[in-house]
Amino acid sequence: MERPSPEVAADVPAAWTRPVVVVPVFAVLALVGGQLPSFSVAANGYVLVLGGAMVWLGLSGRVRHRPVPGRPGRGARWWLLPAVVLLTAEVVTFALGSTDEYPTLSRLADPLLAMEPVRSACYFAWLSGFWGLVRR
Repeated sequence: MERPSPEVAADVPAAWTRPVVVVPVFAVLALVGGQLPSFSVAANGYVLVLGGAMVWLGLSGRVRHRPVPGRPGRGARWWLLPAVVLLTAEVVTFALGSTDEYPTLSRLADPLLAMEPVRSACYFAWLSGFWGLVRR
């Protein structure tokens, strides 16, 4: 006599959260964002709308979350050192007033962000990073 096979239930993610759907959508959103002038009101509004939608997705529970990795090892704090140094430089130069002699890092990035393909790539990187946070 055959034993009945137990039913296996798998939590399948929604079709719209799969990379085959998300990556092209992010590419289109990044191309649209790349067309907006750098640091303009329209670009800031676009970032706020996309960021707000991502925050809503993350908080609403509509996206299946991945398991949170364990606590980082002791060596991970060394990765924070460059971030802290760059953040400190940005804050100090901004507080003292961004001049040609001592520009902020954002002002140094302006010539690169003037090019639409670079802006689109930055939008895509930002969307991908934010999506990783939404999935956590």
